[in-house]
Amino acid sequence: MKGGDAHSDKGNTRTIEVFDTTLRDGEQTPGISFTNEQKLTIARQLEKLGVDIIEAGYPISSKDEREIVKLICEEGLSAKICGLARVLTQDIDACIDCGVDLIHIFVPSSRIQREHTTKMSEEAVKEQTYEMTKYVKDHGFSCMFSAMDATRTRQDFLVDLFKTAEEAGADILNVPDTVGVSEPFSIFELVGEIYRAVNVPISIHCHNDFGLAVANSLAAVKAGASEVQVSVNGLGERAGNADLAETVMSLNSIYGLKTNIKTEYLFETAKLIERFSGVQIPITKPIVGENAFSHESGIHAHGVIEKSDTFEPGIMTPEMVGHRRRIVLGKHTGRHSIENKLSEIGMFPPKEQLDEILERVKALSVSGKKVTDDDLFTIAEVVTGEVAGHERVITLKELSVMTGNNLIPTASLKAVVRGKECTSAQMGVGPVDAALKAVQEIIGDEIGGDIELRDFRIEAITGGSDALAEVIVGVKKGDRVVTARGARDDIVMASIEAFINAVNRLLQE
Repeated sequence: MKGGDAHSDKGNTRTIEVFDTTLRDGEQTPGISFTNEQKLTIARQLEKLGVDIIEAGYPISSKDEREIVKLICEEGLSAKICGLARVLTQDIDACIDCGVDLIHIFVPSSRIQREHTTKMSEEAVKEQTYEMTKYVKDHGFSCMFSAMDATRTRQDFLVDLFKTAEEAGADILNVPDTVGVSEPFSIFELVGEIYRAVNVPISIHCHNDFGLAVANSLAAVKAGASEVQVSVNGLGERAGNADLAETVMSLNSIYGLKTNIKTEYLFETAKLIERFSGVQIPITKPIVGENAFSHESGIHAHGVIEKSDTFEPGIMTPEMVGHRRRIVLGKHTGRHSIENKLSEIGMFPPKEQLDEILERVKALSVSGKKVTDDDLFTIAEVVTGEVAGHERVITLKELSVMTGNNLIPTASLKAVVRGKECTSAQMGVGPVDAALKAVQEIIGDEIGGDIELRDFRIEAITGGSDALAEVIVGVKKGDRVVTARGARDDIVMASIEAFINAVNRLLQE
């Protein structure tokens, strides 16, 4: 496809090839070094994902690198295996020895890189490009040619250099934005110019120094490129490369173009690379981040529960990428979200209890706690267990506790017992003990002294110092024993709540 046809993507069936460089450029991320076993696992995962070409490494760089590239070549994967080489015979021979399917040769083409690295003139670059491209082809291998730092290279020279590689037999020409300084409009113009000048496929390789790697890759495809070079989770030198998942899903869902990627494995692949690389995926990362399909705001969550397209792209769903949708609990949560989550476990509290559960979730979130589903379910169990449909015998109004190094823990409590407001102040061996004694004093005065605490247990629902505390108590009156629970981020309040819930249940008719 040539000329203006490439610029009209929607509605056509153009298939874009996906070239993955996680094992080569991705491993060049500062601080990352994959083991050989991990590299084999990654290669197999990329095969499962449907990547067309796997750049397995840079064989000349070390003996170990050459061995792993050779091992990957011997895996019998259906993806093509690529090796990187400078425009030097020894580099190319190293790739040949590994048995790769494609040899990716590169040479610095910009003035700044030529003058400060290779010390080569433009004419020498062209000559070396022709000779080494021909060398690859004469040995019976497919050849990709890259003009390194293409976006900072004088355009007329760059086009001439690509035409030279084409004349020598290059199978595909790669346009690298090596230091990530380009932007979509200039990439579109540059790739379009090259596309009109040559008759072989064009590949694009973008770095993310300004956060434009994916956008630049898409602009290149719009201008005629038929291959994108990407890495899983956007790993790579400095700020990384174009992200595989973002690029592929944009091509598929926005541009309507095809790739051979099995998108349902994108999330799975991202998590594998996260584990092996040690580089955590940001929660806000598109497509594979934890929050990519998460909703907290009441109106957003309500809309998504009713119809996901209301506050999600629609053209991309979590199922398409192997992810999941989450309704997150927090201070922006609405009643509909709480109701929906509880219905998933068969809980259908009435409106009054639902409002109480919602208020407790919001209060917990405002205190800085990340509210989990376990927190919600425990709160719901506590609230729905608070003598639903019956008049409460005792209701807590106020509680204050004083404690310190030189103070005996003292609790002051105000409660309404059968319609009468009562107060009590008690000391104890700790704040919980003092508070419980204050409740017991009120109960003894107003109801009778034959109610005793038989069991007391504290559990943390989630880890961390801000964990939601769940307190479970057993209370006995005569031959009858009941168990109740309380759940708060304050352990004293959780204890009092549990005890009062147990007493209320015990005294029900």
